[in-house]
Amino acid sequence: MHSAVFLIEFGAIILALGLLGRFAGRFRFSPIPLYLLAGLAFGEGGLLPLGASEEFVAIGAEIGVILLLLMLGLEYTASDLVSNLKTQYPAGLVDCAFNALPGAAAALLMGWGPVAAVVLAGVTWISSSGVIAKVLGDLGRVGNRETPVILSILVLEDLAMAVYLPIITALLAGVGWAAGGVTLAVALGAAGLVLFLAVRYGRHISRFVSSDDPEKLLLVVLGLTILVAGIAQQLQVSAAVGAFLVGIALSGEVAEGAHSLLLPLRDLFAAVFFVFFGLHTDPASIPPVLLPALALAVVTACTKIATGYWAARRAKISVKGRWRAGGALVARGEFSIVIAGLAVTAGIEPRLGPLATAYVLILVIVGPLTARFTEPVAMRVSRWRHRGDAPAAAVSAGTGIVPAPRDAQDSLGPEAEAEAHGTSGRASNSSS
Repeated sequence: MHSAVFLIEFGAIILALGLLGRFAGRFRFSPIPLYLLAGLAFGEGGLLPLGASEEFVAIGAEIGVILLLLMLGLEYTASDLVSNLKTQYPAGLVDCAFNALPGAAAALLMGWGPVAAVVLAGVTWISSSGVIAKVLGDLGRVGNRETPVILSILVLEDLAMAVYLPIITALLAGVGWAAGGVTLAVALGAAGLVLFLAVRYGRHISRFVSSDDPEKLLLVVLGLTILVAGIAQQLQVSAAVGAFLVGIALSGEVAEGAHSLLLPLRDLFAAVFFVFFGLHTDPASIPPVLLPALALAVVTACTKIATGYWAARRAKISVKGRWRAGGALVARGEFSIVIAGLAVTAGIEPRLGPLATAYVLILVIVGPLTARFTEPVAMRVSRWRHRGDAPAAAVSAGTGIVPAPRDAQDSLGPEAEAEAHGTSGRASNSSS
C-alpha cells in the first residue's frame, strides 16, 4: 500500500511538472518560478502535502544539483576557464563587490548574523546561467559582441562557487577555523589539480570515458560524476563542486555526447530539486519577507545592470551593447536556490528560505524582461535628456538651429557607428 501511494504521489508530481513546463514553454519564459510554486503547493502548509514520496524527492533533489553543475562544467573547457581568469578577473571582482555586498548588508540589517550574511551574499551574487542562456537564445543575441562578456562573468561566477561552496559548507557545519581552512585548502587543491589534469591530460581522460555506445557513455559519465560528488561531500567539499570539476575534465566529442544524453535527466531532476526547495518553505512564511525580498531584488537588479555595463565598457562594446549586457545578467535562479537550500537544511535562519524563494521568484520573472527592455528604455531616456539639453544649447549659441546631439556611441569606433546606423551586433561580429 505504501508503494502504491508513493507511485501515485511521485507520478502526480512529474505529470504536474511536465504540464507546467509545457505552459511556460508556450509563453516563452522560465519554468523555475512555476516549479517553486508547485513545491509550495505540495509542502507543509500547502494545498496537498506529500507523505510517502518526500524522501525520494529529497534524493532526487541532490541528484538534480549534481547534474546542474555537471552540465555547466561540460559547457567549458579547462583552457577557456584559464583564459577567462586571466582576462576577465576584474569584471568578476566588480561583480562580487556590487552584488554580494547588498545581500550581506541586508542579512546584517535584519539581525540574522554573519553566517546568514555570507549565505545571502551568495544568493544575491550568482546569476542564473540556465535562464540567461535561454533568454539570449530566444532573443537571437548569441552572436552579439557583448555576449562573450556576459558568458565570461557567468564562468567566473561558476568558478567562484568552487571556493564559495566549501566555505559555506564549513560555516553551516559549525566547524572551527582550522577545520574550515583544511576544507578550503582541499577544495582549492582539488580544483587546481583537476584544472591541471584537464589542461595537460584532457584528451586522455576523455578517451578513457569515451564510448560509441550511448548507453555505456551515459552510465560511465553519470556513475563517475556521482562517485566524485560523493567523495567530495565526504571530504566536506560540496558535492556540486565535485560534479562541476568532472564536467570541466571532459572535453571534445565526449562532452558533447554526454551533454545530449544527460540533458533530459538534468531537466527532470533539476525540476525535482526546485520542487523540493519549495516543499521546505511554508507559503505562510513568504508574505512577512516579501517587502525585504522586493527591495533586495530592486537593488541587486540595478547592481547587476551596472556590472554588465562596466564589463562591456571595459571590453569596448558600444553603449547599446553595454545596456544589453547589464540587462541580461539580472536573472537569479538555480544557484541561488542551491545556496539557500544548504542554509535551510542546516536550519540557521528560518526566514532565509522564504526570503530566497520570494527573491528568486521576482528576479527569474523580471530577468527576461530586463534583458529585452533595458537597452531600448535606456536609449529612450538618453534621447529625452538630449532633447532637454538641446534648446539651452541653441539659445546660448544665439541661433535658431538646434544641432543634432552627438550619440555617445560615435566615439567608440566603426563598430559603434555601424550599430548607430541600424547594424546589429551579430552582423558586425560576422563582418569582423
